Amino acid sequence: MPTSPSRNASPSARATLDKVAARTPEGVTLFDNLSLTFGAERTGVVGRNGAGKSTLLRLISGASAPAQGAVSLAGSVGVLDQRHDPAPDETAAHTLGAAEGLAIIERVVAGEGSADDLANADWTLEVRLHEALSAVGLADLSLDRPTASLSGGEQTRLRLAGLMLARPDLILLDEPTNHLDAEARALVAEVIGRWDGGVVAVSHDRDLLRRMDRIVEMSSLGVAIYGGGYDLYAERKAVEREAAARGLDDAERDMARLGAEAQKRTVTKARRDAAGRRKAAKGDMPKVLLGARAERAENSGGRDRLLAVRQSEEAQAALSAARERVDRTRTLSIPMPATGLAAGRTVLALDRAAWATPQGRAVVGPIDLRIVGPERLAITGPNGSGKTTFLRLIVGDLEPNGGSVERPVRATLLDQEAAILDRNETLVEAWRRLNPDGSANDAQAALARFLFRNTAAHRRVGDLSGGERLRAALACVMTGPTPPKLLVLDEPTNHLDLESVEAVEAALKAYDGALVVVSHDADFLAALEVTRTLAL
Repeated sequence: MPTSPSRNASPSARATLDKVAARTPEGVTLFDNLSLTFGAERTGVVGRNGAGKSTLLRLISGASAPAQGAVSLAGSVGVLDQRHDPAPDETAAHTLGAAEGLAIIERVVAGEGSADDLANADWTLEVRLHEALSAVGLADLSLDRPTASLSGGEQTRLRLAGLMLARPDLILLDEPTNHLDAEARALVAEVIGRWDGGVVAVSHDRDLLRRMDRIVEMSSLGVAIYGGGYDLYAERKAVEREAAARGLDDAERDMARLGAEAQKRTVTKARRDAAGRRKAAKGDMPKVLLGARAERAENSGGRDRLLAVRQSEEAQAALSAARERVDRTRTLSIPMPATGLAAGRTVLALDRAAWATPQGRAVVGPIDLRIVGPERLAITGPNGSGKTTFLRLIVGDLEPNGGSVERPVRATLLDQEAAILDRNETLVEAWRRLNPDGSANDAQAALARFLFRNTAAHRRVGDLSGGERLRAALACVMTGPTPPKLLVLDEPTNHLDLESVEAVEAALKAYDGALVVVSHDADFLAALEVTRTLAL
C-alpha cells in the first residue's frame, strides 16, 4: 500500500524510514513503501489492531529489520514495551539501569574503589534517581526491592523512570498507560508531556494523545498525518467522514445520471433506426443518400458509444475511490438489542456486603449499594483496592462472607480478556454454549448482526484481536432469548484500538440496561454518561 511521506518532518530527525515495507512471518504485508521522519516532536500512533503499529516501533528501535527500504537513526533510542518480565534477581536499581553506577559510588565511598571507579563515578546519579522516581510517583521505592514484587503499573512507572535517567534522544512507547490506575496514567502522561526529546507513542489513551504534537494514523490504505493532538485529530476525522459520505453520494448520483443518459440514447437510437427503416421501405430516397445517412448515423453512434464507455469508466473509478474513502473513515458499529429493563426495577442490592480472604484479610466492604433501573455506576480506586473482587461479588462469582447481595436480574461480567469466551472454541460454539436453546442458524444470524458474517463466525476466539473478542462477547451475551439487564465491565478497553473503543462507547451508550463499570479511562466513563461513582 503506497503511503505519503511525512508532511511534518522535523529538521532534526532522530529516526527516518525510507520506503520501508514490513511483513508478518507468514508473508502478509503490514505496510509498504512507508516513508516517515520522527524528530524532537511527540508523535502519537493510532490505527486498528493489526495495522502494524508495534511493528513500526520495533523497526525504529532496530529490534526488527524491514523487508524492504531503510531505517536510519541519529542519536540514542529508548524503548518502553507493553510487557517486561523481570529476571528473578532483578532489583529496582537494575531495572533503572543504575545498579552498576550505584555500586561504583558505594565502592568509592567505602574506600575500596579502583582508579577506574574514581574516573567513572557519577556523583549526580543519586540526585537524578530521586528526581526520576519522584516524577513517576515512586519516590519512596527501595532500590534493593525485587522488580518482580512490584505491580504491573509500578513496573511500568519504574521503567519510565529508567528512560528519564538515561535521557535517550528518542523514546518509543507501546501502550504505556495500559493497566495503570487513574493516578498513574496521569503521572505517565504528564512525564511524556514534559519530555523535551522525541517521543513516538502507540496508544489509545486519549488523554495521552492530547499531549502529542501530531498524530500518525496507520491503516490498510496507508498512513495519514494530522498536526496537533487527539482533539484536533478527532475533528479532522469527523470532517473527513462527512466529506467522504458526500463524495460517495455525488459519485452514486453521477453513475445513476450516466445510466439514465445511456438508456435515453439507446431509446433515441432505436427510434431513429426504426424511422430510417420505414423511410427506406417507402423507396422515395435514392440508395446513395440512404447509405450516406446510415454511415453518418453509424459514425455518430460509434462516437457516442466510445464517449459513453469512457464516461462510465471514469464514473466507476470515481465511485470506487469514493467507496474506499468511506471505508477508510467509516466507524465500527455494534448493535445492542433491547433488554426491556423497567425504570423502577431493582437490579442489585448490597446490604453491608463484605469479602475477606480465608486468612482474614479484608478486601471489600462492608458496602451498602442499591441500583434501580438503567443506572450507570462507575467503580473507582487505585490498583489493589478490590475493584475486581467487588465485581465478582456483584455477578455471583464470589459470595460475601459478611452481609448480603441480592441479584434480582441476570448480570454478566465482561473483563478486558473477555474471559466468558474460551480461547479454543469458535464463535458459533461460544454462542451456543452461552445460549443452549439456540440453533446453529440462530448463532450465525446473531453473530452476523455483530459483523461476524459467514466464515468469520467460525473463527477461533484465540485468533481474535482484543476489540473483536469484546465484540464477540457482546454478541454472545446480548443476542440470546434473555439479554442481561445488568452489564458489569472490568477495564473493557485496555486491549482495544481507538476505533474499537469508540465503537464500544457508542454501543454501551445505546444499551438500555444497567451498567457497572471499572475503568481508569476518564473519556470512556464520560462517553457512557455515568450517573454515579463509588470509590473503593
